[in-house]
Amino acid sequence: MCSEFGSNGNERIVIIDKISFPTPSMPSVAINEITRSLEIVISKHPDRTPAALGISCGGPLNSQKGLILSPPNLPDWNHIDVITPFRSRYAIPIGLQNDANACALAEWRLGAGKGCKNMVFLTFGTGMGAGLILNGQLYKGTNDMAGEVGHVRLDAEGPVGYGKMGSFEGFCSGGGIAKLAQTMAMKAIQEGSAPSFCKNMNDLASLSAEIVGKAAQEGDLFARDVFHVVGRQLGKGLAMLVDVLNPEKIVIGSIYGRQQELLEPIVMTTLRQEALSLALDVCEIVPAGLGEHVGDYAGLSVAKEAYEGE
Repeated sequence: MCSEFGSNGNERIVIIDKISFPTPSMPSVAINEITRSLEIVISKHPDRTPAALGISCGGPLNSQKGLILSPPNLPDWNHIDVITPFRSRYAIPIGLQNDANACALAEWRLGAGKGCKNMVFLTFGTGMGAGLILNGQLYKGTNDMAGEVGHVRLDAEGPVGYGKMGSFEGFCSGGGIAKLAQTMAMKAIQEGSAPSFCKNMNDLASLSAEIVGKAAQEGDLFARDVFHVVGRQLGKGLAMLVDVLNPEKIVIGSIYGRQQELLEPIVMTTLRQEALSLALDVCEIVPAGLGEHVGDYAGLSVAKEAYEGE
């Protein structure tokens, strides 16, 4: 990904080039492929010199040392230094942030959170994590573990997410929604009332959040029941954030934007029941302003943060 920021404080990104490829499982191969892609982009635009590089990656990681620490989706990346190979080659500022923090920076600089002093970004995609902008700064915590809201248990029972039954991620993530739908569909099939999109036990393994979401949008009552549970639990999780952090906005990515019409009434009803009214009155709950492209802007926002920190 390559971009240019607007000048004179105008926070605007123009993406001038982009190269995508599947992430190789071996870290050395992946770093070589990223380097190769960077060289291609740089050679195609000789009039532009890179001022900074930004890396957005699933956590856990150590942003200060530039280490990736075996994220669930990158199990072979154990204490991998991703900063040094690029710093020695390009001699420019390089930043590393987990994807939730990177997306929070993007939404704060360019999207729905622009102008906010206190903002929370929730990924609500493959997993559930939060990026925190507090008092006009990214808050990472003592060792980059701030914002791991997906690990918080919302209920004694429920889908497993982030290694914990009934967690925020268990209910509010793509994988969690699939597991919830499978559990509910299994019970319905056993009771002789199979949902239209899952007729028998053989169909359970193929259920996904996308399938259930599409059925819900088409008016399927069973699918809407699944999303009612998701919306209720999302509202409980948001109430915790509203009460503890007192933000101006909570910006929610991915699935919330796709299912806002269905989820929003349930979420807001739950919030009014669960959150402190004085805190809720000053907080907006909105989908990501950058939509499905927030990930594209995430690494670029990390690069901008690294550049300004030098």
